[in-house]
Amino acid sequence: MPNPFSNKLCIITGAGSGIGRALALDLASQGAALALSDIDEAGLEETRTLIEQQGANRMCFDRLDVANAEAIDAYAATVKESLGAADYVFNVAGLTRLGTFEASPLSSFEKIMDVNFWGVVRMSKAFLPQLIETKGGLVNISSIFGLIGFPGQSHYCASKFAVRGFSETIAQELKDTGISVTSVHPGGVATNIARSAALDELPPGFKSREKFDKKFDKAARTSPAKAAEIILKGVAKRKRRVMVGADAHFISAIQRVFPRGYTNMIGWLLPKNKN
Repeated sequence: MPNPFSNKLCIITGAGSGIGRALALDLASQGAALALSDIDEAGLEETRTLIEQQGANRMCFDRLDVANAEAIDAYAATVKESLGAADYVFNVAGLTRLGTFEASPLSSFEKIMDVNFWGVVRMSKAFLPQLIETKGGLVNISSIFGLIGFPGQSHYCASKFAVRGFSETIAQELKDTGISVTSVHPGGVATNIARSAALDELPPGFKSREKFDKKFDKAARTSPAKAAEIILKGVAKRKRRVMVGADAHFISAIQRVFPRGYTNMIGWLLPKNKN
């Protein structure tokens, strides 16, 4: 079977760590050309070093803030001029915060939406003409929290539900263009997103940040490399939805069967006591 990513230009935001970096490394090993970006320049430089150890690929590395609409438009034009039209766009960049809706200022909510949702929308809009030209693929990272609500994550859940709704809608609108649109829903993946999260208030049931971090680490059963492998297999098959990890499949099934009662059935994600 031909490699669908060989010599294809893949755009990846959030490539300085986690799933974004793992996708970049996997795609580089498959011979893809890469346009990698992140707001974290140090992390992006680490990704560059890791990829260059694998051998030569056509690549560019750029600092990019996906909350900056003008920067994204300029970036899309620069990428096309230097590497050609994009074949795949992976919208990975994202962040979260910790805190209930009551405790979180609106500025926190707006920041999460600006990066996690509007960043996806801006990138999709800026690169859409290129993807139409190449009949390529748009890959948007949502979450299991784009399927269920979760205490202390109202802003993150809202952003990831929005990414899912956006992706599923434009997949229908673009079905006759040759573009595939994939909504990705990772479960617990061992990245730094939770540890780097700003804190407005500890989530319900936790009395220390340390205990929250330990709970997240325990729930993060999937490695970034395995997540990238699952995502790329789904994208290669042009799937509209990709679940990442056994926990994501379980939660998706519970939510479908018990759309109102699932909150009482996923207690293993929540702390068992308040010690």
